[in-house]
Amino acid sequence: MGCAKLTLVKISMTSINKTKSVKEIKPVVSHLYVTEYSLDLFKCSVAKGRRKKLMPAIVAGFSISLLTGCEAPLNLEGVEKELAKQVRRTDQLQGVVSNGQALVAVGGNGLVLRSELAAQPAWQRQTLDGNPALIDVVACPDNAFAALSMDRTVWRSSDNGVSWQRNELPTPENVLSISCAPDNALWVTGSFSTLLNSADGGASWTENSLNEDAMLTGIQFFDGQNAVVAGEFGMIARTSDGGQSWQLSDPIPNDFYPQGSYFKDADHGWVAGLSGAVLYTDDGGRNWQQQHTGTESPLYSFRAVDDELFLLGDHGTVLKLAGDRWQKVKTPKIPVYLRAAAPVGENQLLVAGGWGALFTVDTTATVTVASNSAD
Repeated sequence: MGCAKLTLVKISMTSINKTKSVKEIKPVVSHLYVTEYSLDLFKCSVAKGRRKKLMPAIVAGFSISLLTGCEAPLNLEGVEKELAKQVRRTDQLQGVVSNGQALVAVGGNGLVLRSELAAQPAWQRQTLDGNPALIDVVACPDNAFAALSMDRTVWRSSDNGVSWQRNELPTPENVLSISCAPDNALWVTGSFSTLLNSADGGASWTENSLNEDAMLTGIQFFDGQNAVVAGEFGMIARTSDGGQSWQLSDPIPNDFYPQGSYFKDADHGWVAGLSGAVLYTDDGGRNWQQQHTGTESPLYSFRAVDDELFLLGDHGTVLKLAGDRWQKVKTPKIPVYLRAAAPVGENQLLVAGGWGALFTVDTTATVTVASNSAD
């Protein structure tokens, strides 16, 4: 064998610092690269009488010379199996919703998952052009879906999520949430208390601002004329004319940041935030009372199903309102965030979140917690 074709490979050599012979080198090198060429290389160096010169150089530089191609082939079988799945462990889901016929879940890198409505969905995977970071999705009364991406774009589907039309938003502000009014108008919230709305499915937009330097985290219509928007620094604003004008209400105490909000009507509403905090009002936001949740995990979003209200958060948290307290719904013990949910059957709630979390929980399987504590 010749000694000319070599590749320099950096490895730790502390274990062979005091090696005296070729026989002592073989087990060490074979442990790193199981190959018939390793020993021959050192034999080649010794045969030329350079062992005494070679070993100090190796120890000083923490490197050895190995023949090109001695590294074992990379096994991609596990990667290929994961890529063949419709839902993958690397998926970061941000929303899931149903229009009564189909389910759609969205996430990072342009991910859209769709399925016919079922307790055990059969997901089909697609990626939107440009791989946009999808952060929210909503179903409108006309059964159309609309998704929002961080690049200030709204994506609309009128065929149960099979195809999507792109509409760019005419704003420099960052956007955060999308909602649909009873008249099918689309509403988007963003930074600098920005509100954008479209009455034609996203083809054209009107932009307004409450002129406050705050991020609006969500908007909710509870009839055709009345809506409420919540935002940073405890901001609450209301409209009674379908969004043509907005009036600021008294802020939520202590600059509360509402990660999620839900209003059953003009008077009764909830906001959720960090450290497991939930506040409730029964007088339109003039007063707020804290409700017991039994968790210190961040809480992100509400989901109303008929007369029941659910709340999702970090560390696999799903909560269900029982009177003025929250009960924990049993979920798999997974250390991931859960951000969205959709009903898929009687007492069945599909929840979506980080690292491919997309599963159904039994909403009747609850446990009562005694006090707020870390998960």
